[in-house]
Amino acid sequence: MNDVVGGGVAGNRAPTLSDVAKLAGVSTMTVSRVINGHAKVADRTRERVREVMASLDYQPNMLARGLASGRSRSIGVLTVDTTLYGPRAALRAIEKSASERDYTVTITHLTDPDRTVVERGVSLLRQRATDGVILLQPLMSDAALLPSPPPLPLVAIHAGVPGQYPLVTVDNRLGARLATEHLLGLGHRTVWHISGPQDWYESVERLRGWQDGLRAVGAEEPEPVSGDWSAASGYAAANRVLDHPGVTAIFVANDAMALGVLHAMSERDLRCPDDISLVGFDDDPEAEYFSPGLTTIRQDFDEIGRLSVGLLLDVIETGATTRQHLVLEPELVVRKSAAPPSA
Repeated sequence: MNDVVGGGVAGNRAPTLSDVAKLAGVSTMTVSRVINGHAKVADRTRERVREVMASLDYQPNMLARGLASGRSRSIGVLTVDTTLYGPRAALRAIEKSASERDYTVTITHLTDPDRTVVERGVSLLRQRATDGVILLQPLMSDAALLPSPPPLPLVAIHAGVPGQYPLVTVDNRLGARLATEHLLGLGHRTVWHISGPQDWYESVERLRGWQDGLRAVGAEEPEPVSGDWSAASGYAAANRVLDHPGVTAIFVANDAMALGVLHAMSERDLRCPDDISLVGFDDDPEAEYFSPGLTTIRQDFDEIGRLSVGLLLDVIETGATTRQHLVLEPELVVRKSAAPPSA
């Protein structure tokens, strides 16, 4: 007969909730409360139960746990191009934070999203018994916005107008201003800008921050050139900018495009930062290893994931109604790609 023996389970069966309760000297209800994070368990009892669970390598049955709570313990993410560093890093952070709260993540990709596509995505996640949705869809089009209130608990990242639903954003405008002011502070008379696509929230806010920095000191405001976030588009945009004489500093809306700028400069025998200084945005993990290391604006994607998951689970687990807007401050990371102008 299989039974709990010493610190483990006799035979080769998986340990059960009853096994944990027997070894810990508590009821199965108490073990269940510990697993579900119930507040009404004494700290010493909670610790003893967790120690027994670890010694038995007990894995809670998440399906049964979901049935007991009336929830699937799954959240959905609606997102666009995860080949881009920003969405990819945010998604990784969401998955990590959800896992720490014992939730799984279902990802639905949006192609050319509009209101109908986003609503279909939410409907699909609802059919899969998803408890709530994180909208990682940073396009500006009003057509991409969901009706308020949304059909499921929802939190958005860089997607929507504050006041519609909980929103987590980075202050992109501030970050772009920091980048521009850094270059101006080094002595550059003006700063050129290679922006992202004009239907992205981040792109528009970064362009406005660049304008803020120039206008604050009365600097000339060159015509910005747009890219699509890719290194190839940064290369093409740089060739347009570099055709203008007297360019000494460029702020690029993301690090991938900045890599393309460096390539275009190299082809023209222009040195960075000796001839032209460069600042990017995102602090892509590879930015430190560009040649030279790229001065850039860092976004804390781990914090973005933690906050967005936390907001969503507060709504799911408590039924609270909130339209909280959390704004994170970016950080200027100084490396070797920006210096005072040579002349």
